[in-house]
Amino acid sequence: MSIRQYRPRGREHNGASRNQTIVLMSATFLAIGLQIFYPLVHGDVLRVLTIATVYSAAFVAVFHSFLSFGLRFASTFLAVTLIYALTVEAIGVKSGWPFGTYFYDSSLGYQIYGVPLLVPFAWVMLSYPIFVAARRTAQKWVFLYGGLGLMAWDLFLDPQMVNAGRWHWKVVGPHLPFAPNIPLSNSAGWLFAGMGLMSLLNVTLPKGHRKDGTTSLIPNVFLFWSLFAGIVGNAFFFHRPGTACFGGLIFAMVLSPYFFQLRFGRPDAF
Repeated sequence: MSIRQYRPRGREHNGASRNQTIVLMSATFLAIGLQIFYPLVHGDVLRVLTIATVYSAAFVAVFHSFLSFGLRFASTFLAVTLIYALTVEAIGVKSGWPFGTYFYDSSLGYQIYGVPLLVPFAWVMLSYPIFVAARRTAQKWVFLYGGLGLMAWDLFLDPQMVNAGRWHWKVVGPHLPFAPNIPLSNSAGWLFAGMGLMSLLNVTLPKGHRKDGTTSLIPNVFLFWSLFAGIVGNAFFFHRPGTACFGGLIFAMVLSPYFFQLRFGRPDAF
């Protein structure tokens, strides 16, 4: 009997190691924990907490994608999203298209072409769980479902950041329901820019099953938490019940087909 061909199976088939799982769960708890403290702090502490929340959540997204789908998937996802987001945001700041006329406050840190470095990482934070949901829910319409998901999520994000003074709008024409300081064009911009990003990700990212031992738990937690926190935060902490109801209704409508798939669809669908 020869053992010369025997090699232990690599991590690519066995999923995450114990230490990797600990890192992923710790980062997830950190990102969500920072968001829990958001309504309770003010001033420079709030600014630092905002920045830490985005970077920690973006790390969770990229690390989970690496553990679940491999290095090629994670690196491509990160590169495509960062480059696309920076390009779209830079065009938006300079031209007012596709979101409307706006500018970023210096409190968000170092800027590239008028766009804080933090902002493309916010796109990473948002786009990964939405993309996971889109590929499972609407395999032939990933671009549309993903664009709707990003638009719906922003119904919570933009009012929060505008009221904190992180960016500012020049409102011309109709405004977002229950948010008179945000133009309706912003939602249209998120829809079309989101569809563009989801199309690129769907074309460039490999398709296939997750690695053994990995699940969609982490992106699912972020989606559910974002819906829950958006409703509760706006209703009880930020004094924006209209945003809580309107944003919650739209986001819940977008996410409901995905959660239906999780409950009744194939467990390995992606």
